[in-house]
Amino acid sequence: MRILIISGSLPYPPASGGALRVSGILQGLQAAGHQLTLMTFHSNELERTPLAQWCEQIITVPYPVRSRWQRLRDLIFTRQPDIARRLYTEAFAERLRFLLAKETFDLIQFEGIEVAPYLPIAKATQPKAKLCFDTFNAEYLLQRVIAQIDRQTIRRWPAALYSTIQATRIEQFEREMSQLADLVIAVSPEDADALRGFRVDQQIFIVPSGITVDAYSKRQKSIELGKQAIVFTGKMDYRPNVDAMLWFGESIFPKIQAALPDAKLYIVGQQPHARLNGLQAKIGIFLTGWVDSVQPYLQNASVYVAPLRMGSGTRLKLLEAMASGCAIVATPAAAAGLSVEVNTVMRIAADEDSIANEVIDLIRHPDQQTALGQRARDYVRAHYDWSVLIPRLLLAYKEIGLG
Repeated sequence: MRILIISGSLPYPPASGGALRVSGILQGLQAAGHQLTLMTFHSNELERTPLAQWCEQIITVPYPVRSRWQRLRDLIFTRQPDIARRLYTEAFAERLRFLLAKETFDLIQFEGIEVAPYLPIAKATQPKAKLCFDTFNAEYLLQRVIAQIDRQTIRRWPAALYSTIQATRIEQFEREMSQLADLVIAVSPEDADALRGFRVDQQIFIVPSGITVDAYSKRQKSIELGKQAIVFTGKMDYRPNVDAMLWFGESIFPKIQAALPDAKLYIVGQQPHARLNGLQAKIGIFLTGWVDSVQPYLQNASVYVAPLRMGSGTRLKLLEAMASGCAIVATPAAAAGLSVEVNTVMRIAADEDSIANEVIDLIRHPDQQTALGQRARDYVRAHYDWSVLIPRLLLAYKEIGLG
């Protein structure tokens, strides 16, 4: 098949959840014999990456610049969700129309809600092509949860109001895009349930996000984190990650330090939000900012924590930690979206005391760390390696008459 993949950002290096998913899909589809074109936003000169080996052509358009005033204007004077305006530009729309007028594709796949606004253009310009909406998250559900969490803190009430408004708008937008597409893909059963009612046929296909497990088993450079190192990874301007680290750093980590004075917390990820600045001043907490690779931190961690209270989809950060053999303590919200067996390969804890106690117990018992990490590595290889997931994606294509 000739497939056009439309993505919100260049999926290399795979330093975020979206990039990990899109790069895995590109590599898997190319290996399955399909001809790929990638169209994406990228403002810099295109460097040498494996993308050129996977794609016959790569088309880039500079990122749009959208001011706070424009966002506020759209909030007040339109009914569109902010996320639907974030990456919409006439330059990208015109480039897409030109491409579709010149070349014919069997399938056009939209990676995430931010590029879904281009679905109607593809439908109008090339009506015979099948359209796939790869959702990443049930975004309206995510915004509802964010609003519920923010309502618990008075200073976060404006943010809670914003998320409440956005949740309603996003729900309508996701409904429209899901009806327009021939194929809608969710990354978890929970997200599929949230989206199923948007389609007359109730058909939502589940293809979880995955990783290439072997890439994480190679030992990278050793870094000295200490013998009681607690690690979290993620894009640190993403609201669920910011909330998780504020909660953990302010309410849970002090309980761990009371029992283990040498414990250290490493928050590893690009673009730390200003709300995290207060954690920098706390003893034993380190914000790394952007790093070349998270693997040295994962491979040298005593315990990996995922204290998420909001979010949806497959937690790629958890998959990376499991593939690296980490002993993991996660909240039920963090583990949601993974298969039920995940309860046997990580410690699940919901409240502050339980999370602290699980971390303390694992740090005090290195043999349990090793055993839990090995079970986690076996689990992720069996369920979330791209060699397992690409066949599921191809089966979804067959359901709409492709392949």
